[in-house]
Amino acid sequence: MVSGHSSHVVIPSHDVLLEGILIAPDNARAIIAFAHGSGSSRFSSRNGKVADFMSQSGFAVLLFDLLTAREHARDALTAEYRFDFPLLASRLTDAIEWLGHETTTMALDVGLFGASTGAAAALIAAAARPELVRAVVSRGGRPDLADEALGAVRCPTLLIVGELDTQVIELNQQAEKRLVATHRMAIVPGATHLFEEPGALAAVAELATQPISARIPSL
Repeated sequence: MVSGHSSHVVIPSHDVLLEGILIAPDNARAIIAFAHGSGSSRFSSRNGKVADFMSQSGFAVLLFDLLTAREHARDALTAEYRFDFPLLASRLTDAIEWLGHETTTMALDVGLFGASTGAAAALIAAAARPELVRAVVSRGGRPDLADEALGAVRCPTLLIVGELDTQVIELNQQAEKRLVATHRMAIVPGATHLFEEPGALAAVAELATQPISARIPSL
């Protein structure tokens, strides 16, 4: 269960409304918006654990759904939305801009945390809004799917991959070659793609807060 002042929020994005959970500790250091991977949502237990660590570390957190309930149900059958990165990135961008107008978050720097395919959406959004996004963290992500947007990312980027997730390591290494912004890859020892091993998610959470706090000038 995430820590801090938690509230249900609804974020407008073009012709849909996206549901989310905003956790805002007192005197938050920054706001981190999560971009979940395919088939996941704001109720993801893995991202919830990472978000809990972040909120306890003084960061505000936005966990929200990139798809509506109807789209999510349809995607489970057809997979038609999960790889629509222009759509997902557009909705993440709308959420970033929404944070800039909310009283509790408008003064906070924004970092993005993308899990699995959500990492591609996070990087595309970061490339689209370089003036707003101050850092990106990818957990077991597919940054390679961001394609040409990789070269347009300007904020520090951390790629976190499990040691045993060898195929995704290779894909992250390929993406690294196209990143021109400050970046690095962190390998979590003994972890697989879902970071289900004891201590793996704690390691992810600790790594994730380091570049965000270190690279945002106002912190």
